[in-house]
Amino acid sequence: MTSSGTRAHDRTHTLHAEQLQPGRSYELGTHLVTTDELIDFASKWDPQWFHVDAEAADHGPFGGLIASGLHTVSIFQKLAVAAVIGEWNVIAGRALRDVRFLRPVRPGDELTGAITIENVQFETEKERALVTTSAQVRNVHGAEVLTAVMDAYVGCRPTAVTGR
Repeated sequence: MTSSGTRAHDRTHTLHAEQLQPGRSYELGTHLVTTDELIDFASKWDPQWFHVDAEAADHGPFGGLIASGLHTVSIFQKLAVAAVIGEWNVIAGRALRDVRFLRPVRPGDELTGAITIENVQFETEKERALVTTSAQVRNVHGAEVLTAVMDAYVGCRPTAVTGR
């Protein structure tokens, strides 16, 4: 573990692009959304009244506080890195698209989800692949709260020809 509470990356177990199989799905861990976390995130990054003011939110269209969609995406990213992506030889993200917020996330919701590899498009001259994944986040009742599609560059194994 690092001082930030994340795992130190062990490069000896890194998965390269050649090892990623389209169609493979991975289940994610869980995250409990607390009122304090929800308000803290929204206060810093999306300070709309239905995210930060419990009393006003109680009388609003959702009948209480709801998480920012950006917060929900951030929770997905944390779960995905912890369960799957942290083991890949990721170079960089390229796109986050088709993001759908399907239902509100509320304090007390426990979220989980899955990530599925949709496509691996190799760019051999650059020793990388563009990996397309789909994401699904569900609440404890199994109802989807978020779906998205992501593209990221993942490095290939170094080749003997280049001497790396």
